[in-house]
Amino acid sequence: MGRRSIEERIQEEAQCVVEELAKTKAEPFDPTFLISRAVSNVICSIVFGDRFDYEDKKFLTLVGLMNDNFQRLSSWWAQVYNLFPHVISYLPGPHNRIFENFEKLRLFVLEMVKLHQETLDPNFPRDFIDCFLLKMQQEKEDPLTYFHTNTLVMTTHNLFFGGTETTSTTLRYGILILLKYPEKQAKVYEEINQAVGPHRSPSIEDRAQMPYTEALIHEIQRFIDIFPMGIPHAVTSDTHFRGYVLPKGTNIMPFFHSVHNDVTKFKDPGRFDPTNFLDENGGFCRHEAFMPFSTGKRVCLGEALARMEIFLFLTTLVQRFTLQPVVPPEEIDTSPLISGLGNVPRPYKFRAIPR
Repeated sequence: MGRRSIEERIQEEAQCVVEELAKTKAEPFDPTFLISRAVSNVICSIVFGDRFDYEDKKFLTLVGLMNDNFQRLSSWWAQVYNLFPHVISYLPGPHNRIFENFEKLRLFVLEMVKLHQETLDPNFPRDFIDCFLLKMQQEKEDPLTYFHTNTLVMTTHNLFFGGTETTSTTLRYGILILLKYPEKQAKVYEEINQAVGPHRSPSIEDRAQMPYTEALIHEIQRFIDIFPMGIPHAVTSDTHFRGYVLPKGTNIMPFFHSVHNDVTKFKDPGRFDPTNFLDENGGFCRHEAFMPFSTGKRVCLGEALARMEIFLFLTTLVQRFTLQPVVPPEEIDTSPLISGLGNVPRPYKFRAIPR
């Protein structure tokens, strides 16, 4: 799937973000769509084999549709729809736009799949779509194969939606928290200087030498609690649990908010505190009550990619810029604007001051 590693693709995109922020000349700037475009471009490079220019009209439409759907899915309308789908489907409301957006996304992906089919070289697969198409050819005589065009379109669609909005929202929240706590931003910069220096780009290997930064990123994910509730699953057989009987097929919704705010696991869960993930010697330590990517056999498949993106994007930004709020830090509100499927941060602006 090409010659560049995923880490190199993220580093390249992080430099594109740096260039865009430099163009703001330290003027107040809303990072929402820049961050979404950057994260989406990482997925594009893996799935489509190349990135889009930030001003490409089709790309802007794609990012806009995903951003709009994430906010709509996190609205109370979407929650009501989940509870009463047969009733709400007949009513007008913003929830109907969700299906329209998904269809536009599906058609965009289908167009890209057709372009790949026309230019496929079996000897040099360029990306995820090419690899999938080759697998389709290999198993075209197998009546039980799962490798069909419809499966490819929906899998690619899921990669985009699941891999763009969750990570970009985490990054936007991460920047907001660094603006609210400038002393913690300063500690991250000090650690970057020691482990990386001012000239080369941060790499994943640097993570082992940056325990405070690693702890801060974990605390960002715990504190923002981006998915208060996890993806529903169903029990495959009648199950006995704490005196209750869960019949086969019962939907189970993990409540991660209760885990990330458990006072028996975190001394003050309502306070942002990176020491929750530091030991007595200042080293990074994992926590059993940390589940932003779910847990068990069905843990998020994109965890490794998301962790890599969050680390490389945030450290690159702090290495190159002082992130300065446009209001006093104590006035910054980190409570979510919308809370449903996910927690969405309030809109904000900041100044990127070159170091």
